Amino acid sequence: MQVYKFGGASIATPERMRALLPIIDYGKTPLIIVVSAYGKTTNALEAIVNAANEGNREEALKKIELLEQAHNEYASEILTEQGFQDIQIKLNEYYTEMHWAIDDAGRQSKDYVYDQIVCIGEILSTSIFSAFLNEQGFKNQWMDARDLIRTDDNYRDPEVDFEFSKKQVQEKLVPVLEKNGIVVTQGFIGSTADNNSVTLGREGSDYSAALLAAMTGASNVSIWKDVEGLLNADPKLFPNTVKIEEITYDEVIEMAYYGAQVIHPKTIKPLQNANIPLHVKCFLDTKLKGTVIQSKTDTFVYPPLIVLKKEQVLLQVTSRDFSFITEENLRNLYDIFNGQHVKINLIQNAAISLVVCVDNRPEKIQSLADELEKGYKVLRNEDVQLLTIRHYTPSIMEEMTKGRVILLEQKTRNTVQVVIK
Repeated sequence: MQVYKFGGASIATPERMRALLPIIDYGKTPLIIVVSAYGKTTNALEAIVNAANEGNREEALKKIELLEQAHNEYASEILTEQGFQDIQIKLNEYYTEMHWAIDDAGRQSKDYVYDQIVCIGEILSTSIFSAFLNEQGFKNQWMDARDLIRTDDNYRDPEVDFEFSKKQVQEKLVPVLEKNGIVVTQGFIGSTADNNSVTLGREGSDYSAALLAAMTGASNVSIWKDVEGLLNADPKLFPNTVKIEEITYDEVIEMAYYGAQVIHPKTIKPLQNANIPLHVKCFLDTKLKGTVIQSKTDTFVYPPLIVLKKEQVLLQVTSRDFSFITEENLRNLYDIFNGQHVKINLIQNAAISLVVCVDNRPEKIQSLADELEKGYKVLRNEDVQLLTIRHYTPSIMEEMTKGRVILLEQKTRNTVQVVIK
């Protein structure tokens, strides 16, 4: 059994979707295919969410109409006339689901509204993809991941109930897979116990693929991307990147934790726990070797692994009464961050202050600051970036920080992290 994950770039156009047929034909069944929303659909859905949450219902409806038109045109181009008529009924149901979600804006939390709307992107793309594969002779069954992956109700960043989800997968997905050979489902989404939709975080489709692999005992997972494999840095941000052919789970989970976008931070854990290798392959050229991520490799020397997280905020939290930031204060501060669902990307404490670097999500940052200011003084530096380099050298450190103001720096034997502006 194998799991294939196709991201939005791989199905960005009908031509791209057609080009995936040889890859699927080459794959051995049983095969679980996990698919993202196509192209820039998630961005378009986020624009709908923003309009709805700002109370601009008419603008949200206009944007939905454009999204519907784009998906209808995509489906009509890649499917036969009869196939398009059949899938249109299904697509209309999900368009209606978006309209319902807009009506919840202002009555439910912004994160709740976000998840109900944004999850539809994957539902639409997989519905079209499944219908296309069936027309091309690849018998498959479409399944709604929201019937499989159970989470808590921390919208946009939920915890997956692994054991319950595994039971659902074994009872619902595995029999269908054994009968049909191929199952097409969504990455990135799940549902709560109340059947409300949730999203697993940006790039969460990788996580979905890993979860399904671990729950079904798959032999491997292949993530098909528009790059030749795992690179030591984001080629959109840094020139002269180096491809890595083999890398361990340990190295990748460190990169993911520090913010590397190529692999979702939660993806590695279920694969490592089940000892399932992860292949990063290029859908543009299947002959390329790609990268394999597994427990052990023959590679002992890595190039500098560079991760840059933009849109960060540096917070300095100081005790008002000059009490030390030791165990009692630290416990209290951690409870506040946890209660506000704010992940700390970098932390450093002094005698009476604590400095943290966190993602700049304005609504969460303001709520966090309000809570902290009940007992502490809070200062912030906005528009900063967090640069992490594993296996750093003095020369690469100098090159990466040249001309920048370093606000905070931490070093270990293998890793250096700096907050820069």
